[in-house]
Amino acid sequence: MTFQGWAEIALTIGLAVGLAWPLGIYMARVWQGESTWLDPVLRPIESIFYGLSGVDRNKGQGWLTYTFSFLAFSAAAFFILYALLRFQNLLPLNPQGFAGMSPDLAFNTAISFVTNTNWQSYSGESAASYLSQMAGFTVQNFASAAAGIAIAAALARAFAANRGESVGNFWVDLTRITLYVLLPVSIVGGLVLAALGVPQTLSHYIDAHTIEGAKQTIALGPVASQEIIKQFGTNGGGFFNANSAHPFENPTPLTNMIAMVAMNVLGFACVVAFGRVAGARREARALVIAMTVLLAGAASAIYWAETQPTPALVAAHVVTTPNMEGKEVRFGAAASAVFTAMTTGASCGAVNAMHESYTPIGGGMAMFLIQLAEILPGGVGSGLYGMMVMALIAVFVAGLMVGRTPEYLGKKIEAREMKLCMLASLILTASILGFAAVAIVLPLAMKTVSASGVHGLSEVLYAYTSATGNNGSAFAGLTAANPFWDTTMGIAMWLGRFGYAVPVMAIAGGIVAKPKLAPTAGTLPTHGGLFVGLVIGVILILGGLQYFPAQALGPIVEHFQMLQLTAAH
Repeated sequence: MTFQGWAEIALTIGLAVGLAWPLGIYMARVWQGESTWLDPVLRPIESIFYGLSGVDRNKGQGWLTYTFSFLAFSAAAFFILYALLRFQNLLPLNPQGFAGMSPDLAFNTAISFVTNTNWQSYSGESAASYLSQMAGFTVQNFASAAAGIAIAAALARAFAANRGESVGNFWVDLTRITLYVLLPVSIVGGLVLAALGVPQTLSHYIDAHTIEGAKQTIALGPVASQEIIKQFGTNGGGFFNANSAHPFENPTPLTNMIAMVAMNVLGFACVVAFGRVAGARREARALVIAMTVLLAGAASAIYWAETQPTPALVAAHVVTTPNMEGKEVRFGAAASAVFTAMTTGASCGAVNAMHESYTPIGGGMAMFLIQLAEILPGGVGSGLYGMMVMALIAVFVAGLMVGRTPEYLGKKIEAREMKLCMLASLILTASILGFAAVAIVLPLAMKTVSASGVHGLSEVLYAYTSATGNNGSAFAGLTAANPFWDTTMGIAMWLGRFGYAVPVMAIAGGIVAKPKLAPTAGTLPTHGGLFVGLVIGVILILGGLQYFPAQALGPIVEHFQMLQLTAAH
């Protein structure tokens, strides 16, 4: 650990939070349909979209209609992407002649991108055509991110309303968020990445000859355009299998810094925008502080753990030097630590197959960050409404403790809201632990798990944690490209996205109809340090739900090892 390392962590997180403020103010104007400096260029394009689709921009939707629109859009996106991947061998822009994906792999990949997870059971440079990368993956990087932000915008309007009915119009939100937020930052960011050395071409792969005379194929493609929206949209689905660890996706320390800031800035900006739309700017600051404290703490813990020798090797008297395995050696341990914290805390699996090489504390912290429902700051939109679930639980518990009716942002929080909050939270826990418990007793599943004992259990648990948390990063050691893993992880991704978003929209439907109450002497302050501490406490307790039930898996670890031996023979 060095002063430079600590300064790098502080600078990276500070830039993400600092840039989120002006961007959040701008996003609030977009959510509310107000004029922006891009109107002269984008307003005519926006009107064309509404005219072609028959959308009335002035007509609001109730929460049920809004939710149905969200689900219908996601379902249509899934079927289109699935078909594109299955039949890419028959479609243009496939200079490498890649075959169509198998049914289970196309199913897993399509759900992955539609749910903003971008888990990769394939190698992008050797399995996906240029058309699949651009018209499939890149488009869904925009669409799934915009859909998540739209849910956050609807929730903000619900808290702002006074006995209202409408939470907005999903199709208008989807259009405006894509045009006014995601597209501009991606155009600018993509040009910057291309200028810094990230490839952006439709040329065929290049064959090179090494000094020894061997042939090496250098994969190229439209990388910069996909890379930037992958980061801004907290998607994680990279052009290459190695993702942001690949030097073509992330060639320099500057591109590394841009990637880390980009994958967090919109998540924080959603909180700022929520505060302005709901008229709760101080409360939004409190939520940002809670997110920042936990994110900085996690990055610090990983940095400390990964600058220590590996405990097992120390015990074996093999090495006493810091653990550098699995680190991005071009950038150092501090950059790797903060990158890990910011990817797993931001629902963005931007680096694949490295966490297994971390120390137990470092790898465990990455897993725990995802199991917090990815709210630090989480996926774009999803991090905000995930944090709101935590805030509602916190005010409800605090209200019960002091004997007052719980309120948040002028809205009474009652039994209905709490049931929905707990439903959303428990769906994540049930998906992670349920699928892990099933997988660990099936020899069919265990054939593709490389490690034995508790580490093998961690590989399985991390896989379903990443899928359910819509993260997309991997613990390595597990080969998921087979029908069992593709199917079950696809279902887990679906539950993690829609099993959480639908209860949140039901909460918004109840909140929007309630009267907006003025603060009284008995109202719990939700903008100070006490509330920040209360929210952090609730977050840690709910995150721990993944671990206490996981102890029940302990007695079957020996059975797990026996199954592996059986599978091996």
